[in-house]
Amino acid sequence: MPEPEYVWLPREQFLHFEELSVLVDVFLTLGVDKVRLTGGEPLLRRDLPELVALLATKPGLRELALTTNGVLLEDFAEPLFSAGLHRVSVSLDTLRRERFVALTRRDDLERVRGGICAAQRAGRARGAGPLKLDCVVIRGTNDDEIAALLEYGREVGAEVRFIEYMDVGGATRWSMARVVSRGEILERIEARYGRIEPVPETSSAPAERFALKDGTTFGIIASTTAPFCSSCDRSRLTADGLWYGCLYARNGTDLREPLRKGAAPAELSALVAQTWRSRADRGAEERLRLAAPERARLLVAPTELRTDPHLEMHTRGG
Repeated sequence: MPEPEYVWLPREQFLHFEELSVLVDVFLTLGVDKVRLTGGEPLLRRDLPELVALLATKPGLRELALTTNGVLLEDFAEPLFSAGLHRVSVSLDTLRRERFVALTRRDDLERVRGGICAAQRAGRARGAGPLKLDCVVIRGTNDDEIAALLEYGREVGAEVRFIEYMDVGGATRWSMARVVSRGEILERIEARYGRIEPVPETSSAPAERFALKDGTTFGIIASTTAPFCSSCDRSRLTADGLWYGCLYARNGTDLREPLRKGAAPAELSALVAQTWRSRADRGAEERLRLAAPERARLLVAPTELRTDPHLEMHTRGG
């Protein structure tokens, strides 16, 4: 969860489903073929299955995925997959109740477990893609659960992706000392399970995938110690229409204003294409070159987050 005094985006500024549909069409014409609904928490958006149904059948869209904290997933899994959702990822950083409460400020671990099981049932029934569990590994917080999370993923038929702790948004307690690197994660897993083999990938997805001797697969996103800025092809559109070309970016491009002023799809496409061609964002790589004191000064202070909620990761889909 973000800082206790975070600021909500005004609901009246949210893009309507029809507006989101128009913008997705714009991105599809420019070569995008994967869309992910994320957050914050997307299952809080009223009538979300209607948006899924609106997007799922668009020509050229190869994958429509959703990332959720899983708290409401047990009720939504069936309607979402029935509407055409292709795949779900659930954020799960711990299997211990007391840690879950400390991290999320909610005592909802069992609800999340129920949601994971419901998503597996509903997804399998419709031939959906594999369920994934996203875990941010933080030294001194949950790094002693790496094996337990792998075992849980195997138990429920989900692939675990371990994510290095990033100094983005409201990560005001971040320090490099709390980052558990890709190399260390692999060392710990290999010490317990034996030889690990890399799984060849042809996609531009940020996770490197690996397999244990028994065939269990997992992924690691090493965005802090081994940034992939030069090959990153992802961007983020906030609920109120700001488009960011980088997770670390301070400023985004407003697509809502021209859309609501009647800009034609061709005009929106030109704006997006021109902005994308001229982007120079290399946020993670730039930070990696900084000494610790300089990097610490780039952390977003809580006062800034309250002034500009778009700096929060729950706003831009981190």
